[in-house]
Amino acid sequence: MIGGAAIDAATMVDAVAASPAYCKVSATIAPSLILELDLPNNWNGKLLYAGGGGYDGSIQGFLFSGPGGLAEGYAVVQSNGGHAGSPVDASFALDTNLAYLFGPGSVPTVTAVAKQMLQAAFGKGPERAYFEGCSNGGREALMAAQREPYLFDGIIARAPAYDWPGFTGAFNRNAKAIAAPGAAFTSAKVALLAKAVRDACDAKDGIVDGLVSNQSACVVDPSVLRCPAGADTGDTCLSDAQLAVVNTWTTPVSFGNGAYKYQGWALSGNEDDLGVGFGGGWNSWLTGSTGNGSDSLQFLLQDATVKYYLARDSKANSLVYNWDSNQQGLFTLAALNSATNADLRPFMSNGGKLMLWHGTNDMALSHRATTAYYESVKTAVGGQSALDKFVRYYQAPGVNHCAGGPGADSVNLVTALDKWVTQGIDPGQLTASKIKADGSVAFTRPLCQYPQYPRYTGPANDVNAAKLAANYTCTTPS
Repeated sequence: MIGGAAIDAATMVDAVAASPAYCKVSATIAPSLILELDLPNNWNGKLLYAGGGGYDGSIQGFLFSGPGGLAEGYAVVQSNGGHAGSPVDASFALDTNLAYLFGPGSVPTVTAVAKQMLQAAFGKGPERAYFEGCSNGGREALMAAQREPYLFDGIIARAPAYDWPGFTGAFNRNAKAIAAPGAAFTSAKVALLAKAVRDACDAKDGIVDGLVSNQSACVVDPSVLRCPAGADTGDTCLSDAQLAVVNTWTTPVSFGNGAYKYQGWALSGNEDDLGVGFGGGWNSWLTGSTGNGSDSLQFLLQDATVKYYLARDSKANSLVYNWDSNQQGLFTLAALNSATNADLRPFMSNGGKLMLWHGTNDMALSHRATTAYYESVKTAVGGQSALDKFVRYYQAPGVNHCAGGPGADSVNLVTALDKWVTQGIDPGQLTASKIKADGSVAFTRPLCQYPQYPRYTGPANDVNAAKLAANYTCTTPS
């Protein structure tokens, strides 16, 4: 036992091209909190906690800054969130202890054990500790900054799921809209909508390349796609019921008398992305394989939330459930899972650094929500000057949920964070890449600090020039 954790296995893993040899330690903290700590032979004296996703249930291996953690000598720790299951199964929440572990409990518990394991393995604890996570892992990241401001020296929150009643309530509203009679979308109708967005907005960033990078200038009126008299006449138009889905998707919503909010999703021009799983477009998150959303990820996640957090009845029908019907349930859900506190002054005072990142094509969690949180932190800490001392926010054009999409989705934020923490080097503008299946670089783009976007300023009609970040300029929207 080390720090209350029973060691289940310790296995040497051979080096491969992208990763050095390391010792993989698996351990269990009773009753069911499982962690994995990877110990590289060339440990750099630092700990990196990699957050999970969805409702966890397993160690998912999400390393969003690529293999750089282990390759650069970090000890990397991950957990299953306190229980076994699938990422769309919240049945664990009926157990108050497991619900607490998934909410605020697992990260500080696992971090303490990981530090003791490092002490046992190397004779010293970590000099620095960092956290990087996306989606639920982004929530864990912000929760650590808010509730455990002395736990990490630096934190990366990608696409954070930080207002749990707000975004799951928005999922519920979207699920009801697309399940309404006549509201289902064929793939052709999704493509019709996406093309209309690209036609209206793609060129506003200086180049027509399939990426809508200047989101703030993107204004689209979906009603121009309306079928005659609003009745569905085929794949060349949208019916009134389908336009209602689009309106629901893009409109902000609040619950609990304004206590829980979601800002709605921007139309990105990538709704027709056919990527699979968490990194897909509407096919993954809204329409599903059926067109009416019955197996979409938004439906499954809100359905699990209704059944096991709010109604606490596995037979509850989420499509008829009133999201505001159980105010105590919403309060408890927020107390466990939300990370909405904008007052990060304790984290700032401790010298902590926070990097926020969000893909603008994200169909799971809206980048508008991360922007709203960034702005709320600015107000809470006393303005832009104070905020700039410890927070950087990046929007990644054309990138789906955590990764995927047509945009440049690969960027090592951990190295940038470490240099900021240890050397005082401002991350500033970074460079992101799109990586091909064979590992080569397809193209690069500047990763601009919000509110800037990458505007093409290179030679016209030059395909090769358009692939290089040097031919784009981070530009403040007019």
